[in-house]
Amino acid sequence: MSPTSMRVASFDRYGPPEVLHEVSTPRPRVRPGEVLIRVRALSVNGIDLAMRAGKMRPFSGNRFPKRIGLDVVGEVVEPGSSRFSVGDLVWGIGGLAAATAAEYVSIAPDRIDHVPAGLNAVQAAALPVGTTAITALRDKAALAPGERLLVRGATGGVGYVAVQLGKAMGAHVTGLASAPNLDLVRELGADEAIDYRDPGDLGQFDVVLDTVGTDLAAFRRLLTPSGRMVTISIDFGHPARALSHLAAHSLRRTRWTRFFSGDPRTPLLAELGRWVSAGAIRPQVDRVFPLSDVAGAHRALEHGGVRGKIVIEI
Repeated sequence: MSPTSMRVASFDRYGPPEVLHEVSTPRPRVRPGEVLIRVRALSVNGIDLAMRAGKMRPFSGNRFPKRIGLDVVGEVVEPGSSRFSVGDLVWGIGGLAAATAAEYVSIAPDRIDHVPAGLNAVQAAALPVGTTAITALRDKAALAPGERLLVRGATGGVGYVAVQLGKAMGAHVTGLASAPNLDLVRELGADEAIDYRDPGDLGQFDVVLDTVGTDLAAFRRLLTPSGRMVTISIDFGHPARALSHLAAHSLRRTRWTRFFSGDPRTPLLAELGRWVSAGAIRPQVDRVFPLSDVAGAHRALEHGGVRGKIVIEI
């Protein structure tokens, strides 16, 4: 391959995982002040699946080819900032336009930070979206010690971090997951691990963190009078219903529901790094796929039952 070209994951139409393929394209030109990174690993996120399947068509449009990839772990090639040196291992989230499923990406320095010592690239790739858990529990829900926290999707990419973070913040944590994954929920530190298909009487919670996006009204009913629910997902199958619920309950003073989409910068990545370095949060990698099998990585996440993160290694 030419030294000026690189491999990327691309698709020419919306559809199932099979529309994804690896192609060669010119390396990115580094804009002034940006950092060029040799990508070593990234994770597959739900937003990647929605983008590829066309569920975000109103935002992404119909111009092709399109590329995917939200987060990134890699080595600095061109620093573009005094904070970094050539060879530094960094992590970050570049946003929807970053297209990090590639050998190289150019990214703003305020979107990356140094990877904590002791993590390799694959392990680190399982963690950047954990910044969403920090924002949800600390900033949006203001989770306090002794409160009861319910995490839906407790072994998913954000949920598995939220379980660990909730315990580290002093909460009583209940995790909902599929029956085969309840052992992992307990290993992550949850006080209770419950099969989401047969939850029984869950009781009431001060905070509900939803990573699924469905049945929001039912889970809101589990809140205490002063309870708060934060959701990071939209039910793309019934978007009008989901948005109407959020509109109706986001401004309430009690038992409210809030939706947000994470867009972390360096300070939040540094906060995640401190939790990791302290041993409160550890990575959980489900499976690792090469870039050439990006379709397989998407199939694995769509199949469900994931234990942590699906990682693509480059």
